[in-house]
Amino acid sequence: MTVAIGTNPAALAEAFLSNAVARRGQLAKRKTWRPASELAVDLGTANTLIFVKGEGVVLNEPSVAAVDQAGNILGIGLEAKRMLGRTPEGITAVRPMKDGVIADFHIAEKMLRHFLRLVIDRTFLRVKPTVIVCVPSGITEVERRAVRDSAQSAGVKRLYMVSEPMAAAIGVGLPVETPVGSMVIDIGGGTTNIAVIALSGIVCDASIRTGGDELDQAIVQFMRKTYSLLIGEPTAERIKIGLGSATQLEREGEMDVKGRDLVSGLPKTIRIDSAGVRDAIQEPVSHIVNAVRRALEMTPPELASDVLEHGIMLTGGGSLIRGLDQRLMDETGLPVRVDEDPLTSVVRGTGRILDDFARYGTVLST
Repeated sequence: MTVAIGTNPAALAEAFLSNAVARRGQLAKRKTWRPASELAVDLGTANTLIFVKGEGVVLNEPSVAAVDQAGNILGIGLEAKRMLGRTPEGITAVRPMKDGVIADFHIAEKMLRHFLRLVIDRTFLRVKPTVIVCVPSGITEVERRAVRDSAQSAGVKRLYMVSEPMAAAIGVGLPVETPVGSMVIDIGGGTTNIAVIALSGIVCDASIRTGGDELDQAIVQFMRKTYSLLIGEPTAERIKIGLGSATQLEREGEMDVKGRDLVSGLPKTIRIDSAGVRDAIQEPVSHIVNAVRRALEMTPPELASDVLEHGIMLTGGGSLIRGLDQRLMDETGLPVRVDEDPLTSVVRGTGRILDDFARYGTVLST
């Protein structure tokens, strides 16, 4: 089928940005007496989401900041993402999160402070919140300390951490506290986290630094090598959303791509199809499939039988790549399902932990 989302990706992206601006305006206007004292934060490579206990997800912004040469923050979130690839000399749009962890502590702390202030300033009664932050399952102690220091500098009263696959499993409603094994794959912007969970713990896991950003870079390189066309990350992301697929589609889609010709140096438009994009992202998709195989090889036999019976749950923005669930089914022989709202699975799971601390408190660390 010709994918509708790929017919006009620029209009789709603009509509998304307009909706996000409207949501932010509503967030600023909606004052409440209930203090935002308990928050869940999914500090992702691509997007940051904040969940307030009793309200749900109240903020969803890109994890991007625009800074000048002196290090001053000129824009955070949506405004900064609009600047990606369009900034004049002296202004840089940067992503302080890389591969799911903090790469630039100074900017990450200011970004987190800004997002928390957006949420806390809606209330008449302002308190220092208790926050649960989601982190990749393969995070090191140094990276964990960076998250801890950044949150405390942003004005957090008490901080807990939970691994992203555990939060995703809770978010999609898997019985993580039972002896039954559940397998979840969370494909984010910077990392793919795969875990088999039982009795409120991760029995075996695999975390690789491959995610949506790797797919974008693969498309950039494909356009450069095949068509001698230079494109930016935002254009690569639109191509991924519009045409990206992991298996052959019944009817392939096409779209026009604008960029700079590397031979003549002039702007140029070319037409590409989904078959070419599928070849471009073949390598990072194969990395994800191989990581799933490794996790299954480490799974104890009793839990492997549970996974065979109940299947694998796909979450995260990367799971929206068309045919990825079918590709995993073909490679593993296991049933694979995609969550209804994979972009918010992790933060929804962390919100459930806030709502039922007695039940899920054992999955947290400090």
